[in-house]
Amino acid sequence: MTSAYDALFTPLSIKGVKLRSRIVCPPMVQVRPIVSTEGIAWYRRLAAGGAALVIVEATGVPHFGAELTVDTLRPLVKAIHGEGSAAAIQLFPVPFGQPVDLNGLTTDQINGIIEQYGRAAAICRDAGFDGVEPHGAHGYMLNQMFMPDKNNRTDEYGGSLENRCRLAVRIVRQMRHAAGDDLLILYRHTPEGKQYTLEDSLYLAGRTIEAGVDVLDISPARKEIPADLAGPFKAKFKVPVIAVQGMDDPAAASDALQTGRCDLVAVGRQLIADAAWPRKVQEGRLSDIVKCTKCNKGCFGRLKEHKPVECVQWQGDEVAPFIR
Repeated sequence: MTSAYDALFTPLSIKGVKLRSRIVCPPMVQVRPIVSTEGIAWYRRLAAGGAALVIVEATGVPHFGAELTVDTLRPLVKAIHGEGSAAAIQLFPVPFGQPVDLNGLTTDQINGIIEQYGRAAAICRDAGFDGVEPHGAHGYMLNQMFMPDKNNRTDEYGGSLENRCRLAVRIVRQMRHAAGDDLLILYRHTPEGKQYTLEDSLYLAGRTIEAGVDVLDISPARKEIPADLAGPFKAKFKVPVIAVQGMDDPAAASDALQTGRCDLVAVGRQLIADAAWPRKVQEGRLSDIVKCTKCNKGCFGRLKEHKPVECVQWQGDEVAPFIR
């Protein structure tokens, strides 16, 4: 182990879920059905590279109970666990990419979404997942519900800060009720917005923790230095905090951990380029890393075209054997 990066490879246990390091593979849509042969191979590769927690991409809760069942999800979970990683999955209120008229949803429709989150959580628990994560960040529906400039509702879900937190709180509470204590609940949130403050976000975090959240996933977590936006959550709450953005620099990631700004670091596009980044960092083989150049061509570029995500840095079967 390279002493400069020891902080990255300190194990962590969260409610009995043992993580071999502090490195998280965040949820990244990759345009392969997650329970297909190709999708399972994609996530097996990410786990085999050494990430401690692999979070499967944003998946709409309406899919659960239909094509996503305990039986269809088990091979995916088994593939991730088989490579030594814990497995979580990010849950989206509708099929990913489907537009939502936030202000036009009826109360019955919102109640239906809440119930679907509970059903999805129970299925994920029974399939063997270690955790689930509602996606409340990046301007998507749950984040919009929290945003006063997007949420124009006049019912119990709109107006005051408490009302704008209500959907997130009820979703978390429903998942905890449905899945019991045998499942970690993460919550992903963007800490600052044009019309809401960090203090507003700290209030939301506190309410979701009261409802059952075990881990806060702050994205993006950088304003000036890595994890500085995650730091206030780490300082205020006792639950572990994941920081996203700029963590593909091992020194920066280690510093964020050592200085107490976060408990876990999420490395995204770099793990697409080279899933073995964690293992190579731990072994001191930094020169062997296939580096992400942040060109966004093979990942975001193909994603926009709804093509399976790849990386322009890949060179041959030894890098991405599942794709050949």
